[in-house]
Amino acid sequence: MTHLNRHLCLSFCLLLAVGAWLVHPLGVKGWGEQGHLLGGRAAAMKLPVKMPLFFRLAVNQLSYLNPEPDRWRARTESDLDPALNAATAPDHFIDLEWVPEAALNAPDRFGFIAEMVKTEHKPNEVGFVPFRMLELFQRVRVEFRLWRAEKDLAKKRWIEQRIINDAGILGHYVLDGSNPHHTTIHHNGWIGDNPKGYTAVTRERGFHGRFESEYVRTHMQLKDILPLIIGPARVLEKPRQEIWAYVRASHAKVEELYELDKREQFGEMTASLEHKRFTAERLAAGAQMLRDLWWTAWMTSELPPPTPTPTPHKPPSK
Repeated sequence: MTHLNRHLCLSFCLLLAVGAWLVHPLGVKGWGEQGHLLGGRAAAMKLPVKMPLFFRLAVNQLSYLNPEPDRWRARTESDLDPALNAATAPDHFIDLEWVPEAALNAPDRFGFIAEMVKTEHKPNEVGFVPFRMLELFQRVRVEFRLWRAEKDLAKKRWIEQRIINDAGILGHYVLDGSNPHHTTIHHNGWIGDNPKGYTAVTRERGFHGRFESEYVRTHMQLKDILPLIIGPARVLEKPRQEIWAYVRASHAKVEELYELDKREQFGEMTASLEHKRFTAERLAAGAQMLRDLWWTAWMTSELPPPTPTPTPHKPPSK
């Protein structure tokens, strides 16, 4: 091969590499592809045997669907038109430091928006992830209710497809909520006053990507997560309150995450067992919450017994 041909070949390979990066850009995946796949699979593997069989057999599909909302944010599409990414990106997070209690107590995302516009922060910049979780949970419950009532077998199969799809998409946002970075203004490095010297915001190779993508891809496996999903599946008595408590519990881990990164940065070469335990616990918390939301949707979808028709009062015979 001549020097010129070799140069042309190298240039062509470089162009291919750049093109692949544009198709699968870094930094658009919450927990990264690997974390979402693991979380969805772990949740599905921990379902009770009393869950409908079609759902328990969908482990692979529920795992595949968990990263799906990040696929909608691919740069190849948003560069053509930003509408989809702009509409869906706020569903992946919530910056709790900026949210007043009145907004969190709103009945729905529109009430939340109405409360947030009273503040200095734009609702779409603060995020909606707990509302997205609640909305999709309710959709799955409605679909289970339809499935129970449907007598036509063909229609029943169609409802099953709808249930699996929405349950898988719900899983994405539940897993996002287990990552402390998705609950805070400090989502890619500490902003503002930083007296403890935590990892600061950087333009390149940010903390967010190092933790949820690089580290998880190279350090986490299913066997690290499954043993941490403890106890039987729970029926959540008050799903809304449980979702909000779950997001707050994740937010309470923000400083611990930053403390760990201060001791040793998360990344492909991280050696600390403490870092691995923290990450496995967060992924397991997401998988457990997802399993419990699926189970609750099923168990609370049963139609109430029909109200008996009152017997008309008859006057005594003469």
